[in-house]
Amino acid sequence: MSEALNELASYLRETRGALIADAEIKFGELTVTVTVEHVVALLTFLRDDVQCAFVNLVDVCGVDWPQRPDRFDVVYHLLSPRQNLRIRVKVQTGEGEPVPSATAVYPGADWFEREAYDMYGILFTGHPDLRRILTDYGFEGHPLRKDFPVTGFVEVRYDDEAKRVVYEPVELKQEFRNFDFLSPWEGTEYVLPGDEKAKAR
Repeated sequence: MSEALNELASYLRETRGALIADAEIKFGELTVTVTVEHVVALLTFLRDDVQCAFVNLVDVCGVDWPQRPDRFDVVYHLLSPRQNLRIRVKVQTGEGEPVPSATAVYPGADWFEREAYDMYGILFTGHPDLRRILTDYGFEGHPLRKDFPVTGFVEVRYDDEAKRVVYEPVELKQEFRNFDFLSPWEGTEYVLPGDEKAKAR
Protein backbone atom coordinates (compact mmCIF):
# COMPACT_ATOMS: atom_id res chain seq x y z
CA MET A 1 0.00 0.00 0.00
CA SER A 2 2.79 2.46 0.89
CA GLU A 3 4.42 1.81 -2.48
CA ALA A 4 1.17 2.70 -4.28
CA LEU A 5 0.83 5.86 -2.17
CA ASN A 6 4.42 6.88 -2.93
CA GLU A 7 3.76 6.39 -6.64
CA LEU A 8 0.57 8.46 -6.38
CA ALA A 9 2.37 11.25 -4.51
CA SER A 10 5.12 11.32 -7.15
CA TYR A 11 2.53 11.31 -9.94
CA LEU A 12 0.68 14.26 -8.40
CA ARG A 13 3.90 16.24 -7.95
CA GLU A 14 4.84 15.64 -11.60
CA THR A 15 1.45 16.34 -13.16
CA ARG A 16 -0.08 18.92 -10.81
CA GLY A 17 2.88 20.22 -8.82
CA ALA A 18 1.71 23.82 -9.28
CA LEU A 19 -1.52 23.05 -7.41
CA ILE A 20 0.06 21.22 -4.47
CA ALA A 21 1.73 22.94 -1.52
CA ASP A 22 2.84 19.68 0.14
CA ALA A 23 2.33 15.91 -0.09
CA GLU A 24 3.38 13.57 2.69
CA ILE A 25 2.73 10.02 3.82
CA LYS A 26 2.22 9.56 7.55
CA PHE A 27 0.82 6.53 9.35
CA GLY A 28 0.23 4.83 6.01
CA GLU A 29 -1.95 7.65 4.62
CA LEU A 30 -1.29 10.24 1.93
CA THR A 31 -2.13 13.83 2.83
CA VAL A 32 -1.99 16.49 0.13
CA THR A 33 -2.00 20.14 1.25
CA VAL A 34 -3.38 22.70 -1.19
CA THR A 35 -4.12 26.42 -1.14
CA VAL A 36 -7.64 27.85 -1.18
CA GLU A 37 -7.42 29.05 -4.78
CA HIS A 38 -6.36 25.60 -6.08
CA VAL A 39 -8.58 23.27 -4.08
CA VAL A 40 -11.38 22.90 -6.67
CA ALA A 41 -8.90 22.40 -9.53
CA LEU A 42 -7.08 19.67 -7.59
CA LEU A 43 -10.31 17.92 -6.56
CA THR A 44 -11.48 17.98 -10.20
CA PHE A 45 -8.18 16.48 -11.35
CA LEU A 46 -8.30 13.76 -8.68
CA ARG A 47 -11.81 12.83 -9.77
CA ASP A 48 -11.32 12.92 -13.56
CA ASP A 49 -7.76 11.66 -14.06
CA VAL A 50 -7.67 8.00 -15.12
CA GLN A 51 -4.72 7.14 -12.88
CA CYS A 52 -6.38 8.73 -9.85
CA ALA A 53 -10.14 8.16 -10.28
CA PHE A 54 -11.06 9.40 -6.80
CA VAL A 55 -14.75 9.36 -7.63
CA ASN A 56 -16.04 8.91 -4.07
CA LEU A 57 -16.12 11.79 -1.62
CA VAL A 58 -16.15 10.06 1.77
CA ASP A 59 -16.17 13.11 4.04
CA VAL A 60 -15.48 16.82 4.37
CA CYS A 61 -14.71 18.01 7.87
CA GLY A 62 -13.23 20.93 9.75
CA VAL A 63 -10.39 21.10 12.27
CA ASP A 64 -9.85 24.06 14.61
CA TRP A 65 -6.35 25.33 15.48
CA PRO A 66 -7.09 28.55 17.42
CA GLN A 67 -3.39 29.41 17.93
CA ARG A 68 -2.76 29.62 14.15
CA PRO A 69 -3.49 32.74 12.06
CA ASP A 70 -5.38 30.51 9.58
CA ARG A 71 -7.17 28.66 12.34
CA PHE A 72 -9.19 26.15 10.31
CA ASP A 73 -8.33 23.13 8.20
CA VAL A 74 -10.92 21.89 5.72
CA VAL A 75 -10.17 18.22 5.10
CA TYR A 76 -11.53 16.22 2.16
CA HIS A 77 -11.34 12.40 2.33
CA LEU A 78 -11.51 10.74 -1.07
CA LEU A 79 -11.69 7.11 -2.19
CA SER A 80 -10.66 5.57 -5.51
CA PRO A 81 -12.40 2.20 -5.94
CA ARG A 82 -10.45 1.55 -9.13
CA GLN A 83 -7.05 2.07 -7.46
CA ASN A 84 -8.25 0.85 -4.04
CA LEU A 85 -6.64 3.95 -2.47
CA ARG A 86 -7.64 6.75 -0.14
CA ILE A 87 -6.30 10.27 -0.09
CA ARG A 88 -6.73 13.24 2.21
CA VAL A 89 -6.76 16.76 0.75
CA LYS A 90 -6.25 19.53 3.28
CA VAL A 91 -6.65 23.29 2.90
CA GLN A 92 -6.07 26.01 5.52
CA THR A 93 -8.32 29.03 5.92
CA GLY A 94 -8.85 31.81 8.41
CA GLU A 95 -11.95 32.93 10.22
CA GLY A 96 -14.21 34.75 7.77
CA GLU A 97 -12.09 33.66 4.78
CA PRO A 98 -14.25 31.46 2.53
CA VAL A 99 -13.21 28.27 0.75
CA PRO A 100 -14.65 27.51 -2.71
CA SER A 101 -17.42 24.92 -2.48
CA ALA A 102 -16.70 21.44 -3.82
CA THR A 103 -20.36 20.81 -4.69
CA ALA A 104 -19.69 21.37 -8.41
CA VAL A 105 -17.14 18.53 -8.33
CA TYR A 106 -18.80 16.29 -5.73
CA PRO A 107 -22.52 17.02 -5.24
CA GLY A 108 -22.35 15.00 -2.01
CA ALA A 109 -20.19 17.75 -0.46
CA ASP A 110 -23.37 19.79 0.08
CA TRP A 111 -24.31 18.46 3.52
CA PHE A 112 -20.69 18.04 4.66
CA GLU A 113 -19.95 21.71 3.95
CA ARG A 114 -23.13 22.78 5.73
CA GLU A 115 -21.98 20.77 8.75
CA ALA A 116 -18.52 22.42 8.69
CA TYR A 117 -20.23 25.81 8.49
CA ASP A 118 -22.58 24.99 11.35
CA MET A 119 -20.01 23.42 13.69
CA TYR A 120 -16.98 25.65 12.92
CA GLY A 121 -18.26 28.70 11.06
CA ILE A 122 -16.20 27.88 7.93
CA LEU A 123 -17.64 29.71 4.92
CA PHE A 124 -17.93 28.17 1.43
CA THR A 125 -18.40 30.35 -1.66
CA GLY A 126 -20.65 28.99 -4.39
CA HIS A 127 -22.51 26.67 -2.04
CA PRO A 128 -26.18 26.33 -3.12
CA ASP A 129 -27.68 26.45 0.40
CA LEU A 130 -25.18 27.32 3.14
CA ARG A 131 -27.18 27.36 6.36
CA ARG A 132 -27.12 25.51 9.67
CA ILE A 133 -27.89 21.82 9.58
CA LEU A 134 -27.36 20.39 13.10
CA THR A 135 -28.01 23.22 15.54
CA ASP A 136 -31.29 24.95 16.29
CA TYR A 137 -32.64 28.12 14.66
CA GLY A 138 -31.04 31.19 16.20
CA PHE A 139 -28.19 29.18 17.74
CA GLU A 140 -25.28 31.42 18.76
CA GLY A 141 -21.72 30.39 18.01
CA HIS A 142 -20.17 27.26 16.54
CA PRO A 143 -20.01 24.36 19.02
CA LEU A 144 -16.92 22.50 17.75
CA ARG A 145 -14.62 25.51 17.99
CA LYS A 146 -12.05 25.09 20.74
CA ASP A 147 -13.04 28.42 22.32
CA PHE A 148 -16.76 27.55 22.53
CA PRO A 149 -17.79 27.19 26.21
CA VAL A 150 -18.44 23.63 27.35
CA THR A 151 -21.75 24.66 28.91
CA GLY A 152 -22.90 26.62 25.88
CA PHE A 153 -24.74 29.95 26.11
CA VAL A 154 -28.36 28.88 26.59
CA GLU A 155 -30.25 25.86 27.84
CA VAL A 156 -33.47 24.54 26.37
CA ARG A 157 -36.40 23.10 28.31
CA TYR A 158 -40.11 22.54 27.87
CA ASP A 159 -42.19 24.94 29.95
CA ASP A 160 -45.37 23.16 31.01
CA GLU A 161 -47.14 26.42 31.88
CA ALA A 162 -46.33 28.15 28.59
CA LYS A 163 -46.83 24.85 26.69
CA ARG A 164 -43.75 25.47 24.57
CA VAL A 165 -39.98 25.11 24.47
CA VAL A 166 -38.16 28.00 26.14
CA TYR A 167 -34.57 29.17 25.95
CA GLU A 168 -32.88 30.45 29.09
CA PRO A 169 -29.34 31.48 30.06
CA VAL A 170 -27.28 28.55 31.32
CA GLU A 171 -27.64 28.05 35.07
CA LEU A 172 -25.25 25.52 36.60
CA LYS A 173 -26.99 23.64 39.40
CA GLN A 174 -23.72 22.92 41.17
CA GLU A 175 -20.31 24.53 41.25
CA PHE A 176 -18.03 23.57 38.38
CA ARG A 177 -15.48 21.04 39.62
CA ASN A 178 -11.94 20.47 38.44
CA PHE A 179 -10.79 16.87 38.76
CA ASP A 180 -7.17 15.89 39.24
CA PHE A 181 -7.97 12.48 37.68
CA LEU A 182 -6.11 10.58 40.40
CA SER A 183 -7.61 7.43 41.76
CA PRO A 184 -9.96 8.37 44.63
CA TRP A 185 -8.16 6.06 47.10
CA GLU A 186 -4.57 7.11 46.29
CA GLY A 187 -2.89 8.85 49.19
CA THR A 188 -5.22 7.43 51.82
CA GLU A 189 -3.98 5.68 54.95
CA TYR A 190 -6.71 3.05 54.95
CA VAL A 191 -6.73 -0.03 52.71
CA LEU A 192 -9.78 -0.70 50.58
CA PRO A 193 -10.98 -4.28 50.15
CA GLY A 194 -9.23 -5.85 47.16
CA ASP A 195 -6.12 -3.63 47.27
CA GLU A 196 -4.05 -6.43 48.81
CA LYS A 197 -4.72 -8.53 45.70
CA ALA A 198 -3.46 -5.79 43.40
CA LYS A 199 -0.20 -5.40 45.39
CA ALA A 200 0.41 -9.15 45.44
CA ARG A 201 0.66 -9.35 41.64
